[in-house]
Amino acid sequence: MSDRRFIRNFSIIAHIDHGKSTLADRLLEHTGAISKREMRDQFLDDMDLEREMGITIKANRATIFHEHKGERFMLNLLDTPGHVDFHYEVSRALAACEGVLLLVDATQGVQAQTVANAYMAIEAGLEILMVINKVDLPSAHPEDVALEAEQVLGIDASGAMFVSAKTGLGIDELLDAVCERIPAPTGDPAAPLRTLIYDAKTDVHRGVIVHVRMKDGTVKRGDKIRFMGVGREHIVTEVGKFTPKPGAVPELTAGEVGYLVAGIKLISDVNIGDTITHVSRPTEHALPGYKQPKQMVFCDFYPGPGTTTEELREAMENLWLNDSSFTYETVSSDALGIGFRCGFLGLLHMRIIQERLEREGNVNIVQTAPTVTFEVLMTDGQVRQISSPSELPDVSGVEEIREPMIRAAMIIPAECVGTVMTLSLERRGTHKKTEYLSPSRVMLTYEFPLAEIIYDFYDKLKSCTKGYGTVDYELTHFRADDLVKLDILVNGIAVDALSVIVHREKATYRGRRLLERLRKEIPRHQFEIPLQAAIGGKIIARETIKAFRKDVTAKCYGGDITRKRKLLEKQKEGKKRMKMVGSVEIPQKAFISILDPDAD
Repeated sequence: MSDRRFIRNFSIIAHIDHGKSTLADRLLEHTGAISKREMRDQFLDDMDLEREMGITIKANRATIFHEHKGERFMLNLLDTPGHVDFHYEVSRALAACEGVLLLVDATQGVQAQTVANAYMAIEAGLEILMVINKVDLPSAHPEDVALEAEQVLGIDASGAMFVSAKTGLGIDELLDAVCERIPAPTGDPAAPLRTLIYDAKTDVHRGVIVHVRMKDGTVKRGDKIRFMGVGREHIVTEVGKFTPKPGAVPELTAGEVGYLVAGIKLISDVNIGDTITHVSRPTEHALPGYKQPKQMVFCDFYPGPGTTTEELREAMENLWLNDSSFTYETVSSDALGIGFRCGFLGLLHMRIIQERLEREGNVNIVQTAPTVTFEVLMTDGQVRQISSPSELPDVSGVEEIREPMIRAAMIIPAECVGTVMTLSLERRGTHKKTEYLSPSRVMLTYEFPLAEIIYDFYDKLKSCTKGYGTVDYELTHFRADDLVKLDILVNGIAVDALSVIVHREKATYRGRRLLERLRKEIPRHQFEIPLQAAIGGKIIARETIKAFRKDVTAKCYGGDITRKRKLLEKQKEGKKRMKMVGSVEIPQKAFISILDPDAD
């Protein structure tokens, strides 16, 4: 049994690219958790996708040991993502910790996610140890950055640690500071078992492997446990820790972080945030779990060539267990069959989920453009909810279309108020109030149609505010407006998966831009393909994809012009017949080409 006085559970949090994964590498190296022969960059980023993109997607964990003042400390480290789309991963990691290393780049200073993650740690009541990284760079100004962090976040700069995760400068001092300044975990090893599920993944041979943070009690092999949320019971076959590779241990006690295996076959038996207790001596109070994340972007995934709906469903179930911040439900489309309507935290999150499904689930996916749920008031007084433009009833029976409205609070630098207000006006935002949090920071409150911000609003806000802008929102109500269904016709046939519901003022512009992008994405065929945007029966925009054309007169050297004309007419008739019977192949890129309404 480990002495809780010598256990430290901490996360590394920071803005993207401030050096979290590199710092984790140095901590593993300096504590001897991995040898120099095993060492590689981004060691804890075990997903191929993370290594290719150079970003952390999943919060990863490792148990390391450090000698301090003659005592051996167990340090449970969680490396978290930095991108705004993965803030739910950060929140889950923080629930398993007592302290955080708040990493700030000595060359860039405090950034948007530095602020957002720091506030998340403060709200969770965690001890914050400020770490100024990259002090070895010529452009570094660590003292100024520490004072800036103190001013913006209210964290005492005198206790800041100055390190270089790349060279290893200051790492030993940082490990000592973790032992001294981050509090030991609370909890009673003799109390009834209470352990939090903060993550999980499936294994082909062992079933579901549950990652846990022990709050109270002790668990070991052979114990009969109950998952309090779903009420299922299992017998533990293995408990272990990540050091950083998974390894079995005799038991896990209060304050520790590890994993357990219990022959769990059904994914539905495990919920992230659930509490595990003993069957023979259960706890009376479950742990609070996690606040559900807010999905920002919704789109449909359909099975592609060689993939069945069941295979896609199974891949989604397995991935959802590992990343419960996306949602999915069954939908159907005339053009693409049965698929799933999915919700994501942002565009990057959506692309990551698609890529992980294709790689880890070994499925092919056709993805549609994102949309939101609309309310439709019928002429008979009935109100319907539609989750796809293809579900919109005939306009003759529609009284009005209502779109979901959100109340958004944006925290931005004071000098960016003008540009953010202009951006908000372009997205049909209604200004509600302006509050100055400090001379340099302002909170703008706006009411937006949700459909206007699911595309690239985050990205545009970041651009307008040099990366400092953050936004939070809540759905408030549905509001009627002059909304129309914009149909896209390819070769005269409406493709429901490309239809969108837009404001009438933006319909012509949106339709024209969409057709321009489709023309670039759909390859040329043996016949001419007309692309049209229509509202009802009225065509409002058109583009044409020219046909491949063979020079049938190439072999005519001189002679009567009528011979050339006859060959050209024959070719023209052939193209006409081909157009009547030919089908247009629409690639996946064409379906996602309407993701960004402002893309060039």
